[in-house]
This record gives sequence, structure tokens and C-alpha cells, in this order.
Amino acid sequence: MLNHTMTLSEHYQLAREMLETGKEVPLPFMKGFPAEPELRVTWSNWMHPPFNRWGFRHLARLRPSISVFAGSAGADVLESSPLPLDSLHFTSTCGDDVTVLEHLLASHTDAFLVMQQGRIVYERYFQGQQANDRHIMFSVTKSLIGLLAEQLISEGKLDDRALTLDYIPELAGSAFADASIRQLLDMAVGIAYSEVYDDPASESSQYGYACGFQPTPSGYEQYRSLYEYLPSLRKNGEHGGFFHYVTATTEVLAWVMERASGQPCARLLEAIWSEIGCQRDGYFLADPWGRNVAGAGFSATLRDMARLGRLIACQGSYQGKMLISTETIRRIAKGADPAIYAANTEFSSWTPGASYTSQWYVFAESQQLMAGGIHGQYLFIDLQKDIVVVKQSALPTAVGDMDSDSVAMIRTIASSL
Repeated sequence: MLNHTMTLSEHYQLAREMLETGKEVPLPFMKGFPAEPELRVTWSNWMHPPFNRWGFRHLARLRPSISVFAGSAGADVLESSPLPLDSLHFTSTCGDDVTVLEHLLASHTDAFLVMQQGRIVYERYFQGQQANDRHIMFSVTKSLIGLLAEQLISEGKLDDRALTLDYIPELAGSAFADASIRQLLDMAVGIAYSEVYDDPASESSQYGYACGFQPTPSGYEQYRSLYEYLPSLRKNGEHGGFFHYVTATTEVLAWVMERASGQPCARLLEAIWSEIGCQRDGYFLADPWGRNVAGAGFSATLRDMARLGRLIACQGSYQGKMLISTETIRRIAKGADPAIYAANTEFSSWTPGASYTSQWYVFAESQQLMAGGIHGQYLFIDLQKDIVVVKQSALPTAVGDMDSDSVAMIRTIASSL
């Protein structure tokens, strides 16, 4: 296991040693009846290393979930035309010259796939992950919700100029009441909220308790569901003209979508998922009231995430059937004002040159869309070149120095094809 206190350069050196010695041996988590305590993955430890390497691909064994049906037609066949991307080089933010394979090892990758024009050109699995395993995508889920919201707008079922309160009277007095749906989509809500994962009192930690990601510590038992938690958040300043990343904002967007469509987000996604030849059902984490966790709770196989990415790369068409309108994808790909995103240096240093809209990171000039999640999850789509990249990982920390390198590597791969 890689030590997260090491420097980037030291991570890469250890990865090179692993390649030379072949020492990457998966730990036998959850073997035995019961498993030995030091190898037992539970609700309490599944998000912490080294247990996350098993927990991220088996969340449905630990927590309630809501299936997203893959359809009855069976998985479509994905053709392969392998390319030698292992040795493709890019420059790390630490200055090292790094290969793709070195980065995949150093960044605790569990599975990685590159697809071009519908063909798999690169696919690797690590640490015992199998092609049929479903891996949590964390905040990549936000982008799926954003896609579905934009589709509801295209269908005339959701008005992005309306206020949140128009759909959800229960949010009167909350931070979200007078925010427009477009401001929800673009993370432009003035709210008192800290996305600090290691502070048990932070708003993001309270979010984690309310949605069931982790057990609630003694003294923090306040909300039994996201439906109870979201109205408790308070406004800070005016809405609009900035980018403030708040997972709870996505949950409010999902609540609005539920009210507008009369369906949970899991069913909205299922209408697409069941039509694109997926190999397995996806699933959402369910909160204690059985609500799908829309901000960070979706799990799927590597190839199925690539199938969804390909649908977007094909402008919403699958085998001649329009599942997402072209206008929906065009609206997302247009992006937003890069200067607004650049003002948030914490994020813009990770994805320089991007803007943020519809819950997606958009590189408008190169027509590239990216969804990213904590611990190293990515869905990347190059619309011009018809390239899809999926990365599923188990980094020991939620965010860190390795994240910028992951984006650099993915974009280097896209530019090389």
C-alpha cells in the first residue's frame, strides 16, 4: 500500500519499484467466516485505507442500495483495438517524467479504460478488481444528475429560470429557497457550507451522516434523511457570479428533479442505462429514508461507465435511437465563464482552463467534458475525437496532489490519439 504522506516524486519511485519487482499483491479482504478483524471491511471503515480498496467496489454489501436496471437485452459487445499506452509519458506537477502505467499504480487505480470511436484501446485492472465489479464513482454522480436535469429542461419538464422554492416549499428559509435552478446546476448558491471531509462537525460530514455514508458519531445525531438535512442549511451572501462546490446543492437539484418529473433520479437514469447495452445494473446508495444519494452515491462497472460516456460522445444517440437530446449535450459542452471558475483557485489549479456548468467540468475550446470524484474517480469525454476515459481508484485521501496529475494524464492520452 502506498503511503499518502509521501511526496509525489516518492509515489512514482515506489510505483517504478513495484513494476520492477511485481510486488503488487491484493490483500485478502473479507476472506473467512468471519474475516479476520484486520481484513474485515465494515460500514465504519470502508472509506478508509486500506479497506477502501474492497469497500469501493462492494458498497452494496455494506449499505442499502437502489438498483438501476441494465435492461434485458444483455450487454453489447465492445470491440478492442489495443494501443501501447502503458509507456506514454506526461510531465507530473512535481516535474517528474511519468508514464501512464506508473501513474495508474501511484494513484491507486483499481480500473482504467480508454475508448475511441466505440473501441476499447486500453483497459487495465489492479488490486483484484474484475471487469464485472461495480465501483463507486463518488462525485461523478453529480455529473450524471446534471445530465438528467438538462434533459428535463430540454423536454420542458424543468424550468431553469424558476426558483428552487417554486418546486420545494419545504426549503423556505433555507439557503436554496431563492436560488434559481440554473444556479443549482452551476454551483452558484450562496451558502454557509464547508466541504471538509475530516472535520466531524463540518456541513459535508453532516451530509455524510444524513445520507448514510458513515455512521453518525455520538453527539451529531440530528438528521434522519437528506430530506431533513437539506432545509437546515443557511444562506451566506447572494447567489450567482461565483463557483462554490457544495455536494448538498446537487442533492437539492435532485429533489427539484424528483418534484418536476414525478420520478426518483434512479428511474430517470434507468431510462437511459437500460438502453445502452450495459453488462450490469448500476446502483445508488440509499439514504435512511430510501432516497437515492445523488451527490456521490452511484456505482457501476468500468465498461458500463464507458458506455454512458460513449452515448454522450455520440450526441445522445445509441444505435439510431435518441436517448439524450443533442441540445442537452450542446448546452453542457458550451461551458460557462472560465473566469468565474478560475477565481476558485482550489479547483482551477486542478483543472486549469476549465469552466463549470450543469455539474460538469468543461474544456470548451477542446470540446472536452469531465466528471470527477473524490479518491480518484473520473469520466472524461472528448466530443471532437470521440474518446471516453474512465478511471476508478481508491486513493487513501479524498483529495490531494495526485489529482492534478490524473487530469494531466487523461488529457495527454486524449491529445495523443
